[in-house]
Amino acid sequence: MRYFPVFLNLRGKKVVVVGGGSVAERKVRTLLKAGANIDVISPKITKGLEALKDKGRINHIKRTFRDADIGGSVLAIAATDSAEVNKRVAMVAPLVNTVDDPDNCSFIVPSMVCRGDLTIAISTSGNSPAFAKAVRKELQRIYGRQYAGFLNEMKVLRERAKREVRDRAQRERLFNRLICPDVLKALSDGRLQYAIRLLNRSYKDLVALTGKRL
Repeated sequence: MRYFPVFLNLRGKKVVVVGGGSVAERKVRTLLKAGANIDVISPKITKGLEALKDKGRINHIKRTFRDADIGGSVLAIAATDSAEVNKRVAMVAPLVNTVDDPDNCSFIVPSMVCRGDLTIAISTSGNSPAFAKAVRKELQRIYGRQYAGFLNEMKVLRERAKREVRDRAQRERLFNRLICPDVLKALSDGRLQYAIRLLNRSYKDLVALTGKRL
């Protein structure tokens, strides 16, 4: 395993994106979904980035990159058309992704399938982005939008279980049994409401057994 897989909490954290082209814009839009506070450093930026700046969603520093720009950031994206600038960013950033230059990356951004709070990340360690894309398309077919609704229901049940089942080990056993083959089959068939009914019915039955061994 060449890279250690990890999901970072970037909400409210400073992230620096060096570059203002279409690739930088794509990275910025993904980072915004994660709640990052973004500084875009580039003499020029795309119309899309201009629109985000006008809405106050990003901070645009209209000049070339300086080492001090990295201060206070948790990670950086180097997305300029200058190998020299990208390498400089890689040298000073705590964590850096240098677009199309894995040798100067301390992390790479995987191909992703997102269904609400379900995020599936795919990586080939940079060996074949095309294959990662093919796997992503297959997973998009398998994991439809019903999984987002299912996880919303699981979130509600999880909060409910914290109130109704005080013992942590009991709660863990309960949730392991809730994700049963019948529920998974209903989900894969796209029958979200039926899956939710099964889930809630099983939850009630299992909570009733918490005084016994689950």
